[in-house]
Amino acid sequence: MTHISWTNLLFIVGAHLLGLAAIAWVAWVYTSPWTIGLGCLWFALCGLAITGGYHRLFAHPTYRASRVLRAFYLLFGAASVQNSALKWAADHRTHHARTDREQDPYNIRRGFWWAHIGWVFFQDPEKGPVSNVKDLAADPLLRWQDRYYVLLAIVVAGVVPLLLGSVWGDALGALLVAGFLRLVLQWHATFAVNSFAHWIGHQPYSRSSSARDSFWTALITLGEGYHNFHHRFQSDYRNGVRWYHFDPTKWFVWSLEKLGLTWDLRRTPATVILEARAAVLAEARAQASRPGGRLRG
Repeated sequence: MTHISWTNLLFIVGAHLLGLAAIAWVAWVYTSPWTIGLGCLWFALCGLAITGGYHRLFAHPTYRASRVLRAFYLLFGAASVQNSALKWAADHRTHHARTDREQDPYNIRRGFWWAHIGWVFFQDPEKGPVSNVKDLAADPLLRWQDRYYVLLAIVVAGVVPLLLGSVWGDALGALLVAGFLRLVLQWHATFAVNSFAHWIGHQPYSRSSSARDSFWTALITLGEGYHNFHHRFQSDYRNGVRWYHFDPTKWFVWSLEKLGLTWDLRRTPATVILEARAAVLAEARAQASRPGGRLRG
């Protein structure tokens, strides 16, 4: 039986209030381009740590990465305050294994707001230790981050921006903008994958779940919005498979391959992708041919 997680609820509400305070600070107290720049930098680094690290490397081992890159992902992933990589990956693997079912942590069938953020406010005290991330638990770096996750989050999300801001005389502004406003915006970007990506868009590769492809969702999630493709081919390091798809995470991982920091990037063969697309089109035509049916795709 689930209960309200007062820790999560109070922290998230508090972070939103401090995010609003950050806007007020910049608008009416002190506007520093360095502070704005730091906020944007922290948003990009923390965002890539979630999309490229927590998601595409740890939850789905779609490529391999150097120890330095994995450490980067774990440090800035902690600053994203979305739990440790082990627990994040455990929830996400459950989501894929039980999509749209009762066991799905962010089941869209329970409503948009539940999938977006509501699920974070509840916890199951009877939930046992995770068993679907034994491969990740074998990595000393991930065990270290899991053990010191709270401390790392405080240091990288709060202390470091505070110290950097003090260099240009805006320590409090840097904490508010790069610490809390960035955090709130990043939360909702990540949550959008759980909500919008299961609510709006197209289903060109599979209709077996609610996952959908949407350029608009990809735009605010660093490329994670091509979610129908991802659910159909979750072992692929790409979400936006076409060259024109907006997928900065794919470009980031691909670029690091040229520097020797990533390797063994997994790609679904084009013929397999075309076969999946053809199957969906055939299903759509069959449905449209039935009385009262219409073509969807």
